[in-house]
Amino acid sequence: MKVNVKWKENMHFESHTPSGHTFSIDAAPEVGGENKGPRPTELLLAGVGACSGIDIVEILRKMRLDVKTFDMEVSGERAEDHPRRFTHVHVHYRLTGDLPVDKVRRAVELSRDKYCSVAQSLNARITTSFEINGETYE
Repeated sequence: MKVNVKWKENMHFESHTPSGHTFSIDAAPEVGGENKGPRPTELLLAGVGACSGIDIVEILRKMRLDVKTFDMEVSGERAEDHPRRFTHVHVHYRLTGDLPVDKVRRAVELSRDKYCSVAQSLNARITTSFEINGETYE
C-alpha cells in the first residue's frame, strides 16, 4: 500500500489514497498550522476505531446478529517526551440491538487481539470496554 502526501503550505498537507480519496492534514494554529484538516494523531486514533469497527461488524454479521446502532470513542494517552508516541489507547464501543454479551465480548477481543491491523501496528497498550443498550461491560 502506498499513499501520497503533498505539502501545500505552512503545516498543511494533502493526502491522496489508492482508493481515490483526498483529504487535508494540518497542525494546530499554536504550532503554525491553519486548522485545515485533522491532526495526524487524530487520524491515527480514528483509524484504530474504524479498523476495529469494521472487524466487529463483520464478526457479528457472521454470527448472524443484527446491530442496530454502533459508535465508539477512542482515547489515547501520549508520552511526555518526544516522539510523544501513544502509550495507551482505549476503545469504548457502544452498540444497540439484540446482542448477547458473550458474542460482543468475543468480537471485541478478536478485533483487539488478532484482526485490527491498525491497532496491532502501534507500540501502545490497547484496552477496550463496551456497552450494549446502555449497559457497560469491561
